Amino acid sequence: MLDYTFIVEHLEEVKKNIKNRFMQADADTVVQLYHARSEARTTLQALQQQRNVNAACMKGSLDVVERSKLIEEGKNLKERITEAEAALTHIETALEKEARCIPNMAHNDVPIGKEDKDNLEVKRVGEPILFDFEPKDHIQLGQALDIVDFDRGTAVAGTKFYYLKNEGVFLELALIRYALDTLKKHTFTPFITPDIAKESILEGIGFNPRGTESNVYTIEDEKTCLVGTAEITLGGYYADTILAKNLLPIRMAGLSHCFRREAGAAGQFSKGLYRVHQFTKVEMFVCCLPDQAEEIHRELRDIEEELFSTLDIPFRVVDTCTGDLGAPAYRKWDLEAWMPGRNGGEWGEITSTSNCTDYQSRRLNVRYKDEDGKNRFVFMLNGTAIAVSRALIAILENFQKIDGSVRIPDALIPYCGFSVIKPRVSA
Repeated sequence: MLDYTFIVEHLEEVKKNIKNRFMQADADTVVQLYHARSEARTTLQALQQQRNVNAACMKGSLDVVERSKLIEEGKNLKERITEAEAALTHIETALEKEARCIPNMAHNDVPIGKEDKDNLEVKRVGEPILFDFEPKDHIQLGQALDIVDFDRGTAVAGTKFYYLKNEGVFLELALIRYALDTLKKHTFTPFITPDIAKESILEGIGFNPRGTESNVYTIEDEKTCLVGTAEITLGGYYADTILAKNLLPIRMAGLSHCFRREAGAAGQFSKGLYRVHQFTKVEMFVCCLPDQAEEIHRELRDIEEELFSTLDIPFRVVDTCTGDLGAPAYRKWDLEAWMPGRNGGEWGEITSTSNCTDYQSRRLNVRYKDEDGKNRFVFMLNGTAIAVSRALIAILENFQKIDGSVRIPDALIPYCGFSVIKPRVSA
């Protein structure tokens, strides 16, 4: 959430940012409510001062008439104060509701655009692999290798669920341990986080737990949700906390299952493992000082690049356009791996990293004390280390052989205990 004063003092910039991000929010109403809140506070304070004067007068020597008059005046003030408090609460609730709809400001270098096609490629590592045979997609490979079963997943849990089996199980565990070991080297504290969080935590992070457009599974009558990412639970870890400045930055690595409704996510680019309702992910999350955020954002991107470079998977880095940013993000980079089985060969997102400035910490009330003893909001950043389902796509499709087998990247062999997966089922 943006600071109210910032919205008032930079109204035109805020409105332009909303337009550039193709979002629906009413900054003018926020400004109106902000001023209404100031007036309501002034009214309440004036009534409270009158009450204090009335109470002081009651302590003096008074005749019956004077005392009765002051008692009546006190009753009247009490009623008016109650009404003024209710009015202020109503305005504050409306102000917060409207302000929460306003997205974070975007970095000046973020490309202006509406969809992912408007993202700007800024780096490429490796080149798309050229096969001397017709490559299969990960669905064909997974079935022939007998490591993933979509049919049984659908029969048991519904569409976009799946079973991993045989070497697929060890490959997932290898990717998890590979990511955690890499992050430990970079001084991240490892966590296994809850798969459930309170709706208030989701709202604080910037996720919408309700509504037809929500991507979140809510738990009925519990005011909790299944998390779509460990960003939620890691961000909520320090909610309503004042952190010691000397402890910042705090680097956390969270392993969790991720649950996403993916409503309306049909089509050829969503087939198989690319968009599923449940997957495993290792997430990076950092709380830091404002002047540390830009450098740490680059650090998170460097770690993502390190992970996929050492896996020998071709990828590119894109600067995400304004319309493709989530509301909390000030800037976001995506890593897109080359996926030979995707529409004859396409780039597909495998990780992202976002600098969310103090947008989330304001909502979650995570602060630190500065040199002057004032409480300031920390900056929060997040980044995907490994989203297992999409990493599996990249490995299966890029390391397939003409005989239908799939080679394991060298970096994962010590974790897997095998170097190749061979077909079990005729393709």
